Amino acid sequence: MPLKIDPEGREIRALRRVTTWRGKRVLDVGCGDGRLSLRLARLGADVLAIDLDPELIRAARKSLPQKFAARIRYRVGSAERLPRRSGLFDIVVFSWTL
Repeated sequence: MPLKIDPEGREIRALRRVTTWRGKRVLDVGCGDGRLSLRLARLGADVLAIDLDPELIRAARKSLPQKFAARIRYRVGSAERLPRRSGLFDIVVFSWTL
């Protein structure tokens, strides 16, 4: 049986309450397979999603729907080695990451 995460849509409702995502530049740290990145893009964000694990990044790229390809960029990377330019991101998401 496949794993269904958040079938009640609580995560999306919580994200909508936090801010307006449309047009925001979002950094998703520890994106894993890209599940949250995709949800953020559906809400209108432009997402740079990073993870240390190259296999997870490959899986995220492989499962990325074409209609969101312009909104999400997946990169192997670490939060410790990010560019330090001010204003690069409007929001940083660090969720479900150890």
